[in-house]
Amino acid sequence: MNTLLRSAIFPVMEIPANFTLSKRTNKISGYLPENTGHKFIVREDTGDVLSCMTDEYKLVTNETVLKHANPIIEKSGGKVKEVRMFANGAKTTLKWHFPNEKVNIGKNEDLTPEIIINNSYNGTSGLNILAGAFRLVCANGMIIGVVSQNYKNKHSVYNIALNDIESVIKETVDKTKLIFTDEFPILQENKISEKHIVKFLKMFPMHANEIVTMALIANKPKTFWDLFNVGTNVLSHNMNRSAESTHNIETSLYNTMKKWALQSKKVARA
Repeated sequence: MNTLLRSAIFPVMEIPANFTLSKRTNKISGYLPENTGHKFIVREDTGDVLSCMTDEYKLVTNETVLKHANPIIEKSGGKVKEVRMFANGAKTTLKWHFPNEKVNIGKNEDLTPEIIINNSYNGTSGLNILAGAFRLVCANGMIIGVVSQNYKNKHSVYNIALNDIESVIKETVDKTKLIFTDEFPILQENKISEKHIVKFLKMFPMHANEIVTMALIANKPKTFWDLFNVGTNVLSHNMNRSAESTHNIETSLYNTMKKWALQSKKVARA
């Protein structure tokens, strides 16, 4: 297994929360006689307590996640891109990308599929799996992209989905690669018409008409892929990021472009 991934694997155990902790050392200092209905999640190699959870919390270790996820992702051509841990390992972010499945989005910039898995031992997130195509669009760290799958699995003893991580990962990989092999080419190969420009303008609020129009004039989009990129650029650089309307457009933009491209393709074939 990759050295980066190994850094996310460390022994974790559950201990009934019937003892007290020393405020100074964050380690066990005494025991309580009763059952509290809670348990401590403890990092065994350091002895640090990562969290105190209810007995309904189901522990899913990073090791378990990687045991199921990494072989499938590697077999499909995925490579580890980043591993980040927070709060002494209480939360972990694992990121893979697929360097052989890429599409050029212009100006010598390529877009590749990514799978991001978040896991935590402190309840700050469930076992969450996000997949799609993402890119950094400006120096301030803004990332925009197309989400193909977004699974959010609560760490609960009642959540049976946690018992079949392998199937979830396989479906995620398959659907993520599908947008590159089946969907992106449709956007790239089909040309837009004047009616699409008009409909595109109507997606944005009235006060943004001038900005969107100037972006269209400057970029001269010819395909639905070009039009999608004009939209992402306007949304990330010129729209109010605190406005709900901005995020609503961002969420619907890709699917709208895909819908229009498919309709145009059908008309062209008729």
